[in-house]
Amino acid sequence: MRSRPVPDLTPLRFLLVAFAGFVNREQARAIAYLVEENRVLREQLGERRIRLNDDQRRRLAVQGRLLGRRLLGQVATIVTPDTILRWHRLLIAAKHTYPHRRRVGRPGLMKAIRKLIARMATDNPSWGYCRIQGEMKKLGHHVGRTTIGKALKDHGVPPSPDRAMSWRTFLKAHADAIAATDFFTVDVWTARGLVTHYVLFVIHHATRVVEIAGITTNPNADFMAQVARNLTDSADGFLRDKRFLILDSDTKFTEQFRRIVEDAGVAVVPTAYQAPDMNAFAERWVQSVKSECLNPMILFGERHLRRVLTEFLAHYHRDRPHQGLGNELITRRTDKPSANGSVIVDERLGGLLRSYRRSA
Repeated sequence: MRSRPVPDLTPLRFLLVAFAGFVNREQARAIAYLVEENRVLREQLGERRIRLNDDQRRRLAVQGRLLGRRLLGQVATIVTPDTILRWHRLLIAAKHTYPHRRRVGRPGLMKAIRKLIARMATDNPSWGYCRIQGEMKKLGHHVGRTTIGKALKDHGVPPSPDRAMSWRTFLKAHADAIAATDFFTVDVWTARGLVTHYVLFVIHHATRVVEIAGITTNPNADFMAQVARNLTDSADGFLRDKRFLILDSDTKFTEQFRRIVEDAGVAVVPTAYQAPDMNAFAERWVQSVKSECLNPMILFGERHLRRVLTEFLAHYHRDRPHQGLGNELITRRTDKPSANGSVIVDERLGGLLRSYRRSA
């Protein structure tokens, strides 16, 4: 295999490291420390009640709703999770309660405009009040900076210097250079009984193209090393033109696997612990292949499993529209779809997978 020069990834690596710092394990340790610090302060207060103003309650309620009761039970210290969620319900009730007396001052913005302001700020972390004000003006809404600030405050959105880039924004900005990988398991009947097979795949974020990287009953270090070499092959490796590879903290992704990938110029991006949404494209593909193909079938032997996956990949790439691509096919048709002619049904796997087209 010919070696290739490692591309200069310094700017992108800097961006990656800066962003990944928010989701790595050190951040989890920092959060754990802050929780413990809050508990210590709570012990110092003893039985004395902490009095919060409406703004503080609103801020806790907005963040608490995003966490949910289970996570709140792990991190909330100064008040109980039920109290935070009750505050959130009261905020919702107050939002839809209209007093009979006439309000003093300017009437509130329409709900849709306020939501649009919050969406702009969330989608664009660097945008300040003036930038949002300009975008709103383009849309025909003349909104003051003070009003924008109040709308963001009511939605729990901090000012621009305190807003971090979301993981979704980062993925969209670098989709063409990002691939992701993951395992899923399939139980297959063999002469030895029911045997679990591990399927390793990779998916390209921008195009949604998927490749099965390997199938084995024993994903050991040797298997993973060979997969890494295949993926980074300079001639036809799946990662040959990619810059980042997202993977989870599974121990099957060995240090040797990571080293081979990084030596080929692809930065390995590990997701945070128990954070499947950080590898959402891969997780969604696992859901698709299982619900649409594997779950309705009884598989006999590894050869049968490979044939079924080959058929599904052909259907996935050539026949199946994808919502993430605007309901287009991955392999685009060169001819324009016609509304004339009879409808033909193409079947795979005995009709388990179907697609429709017009006759020529």
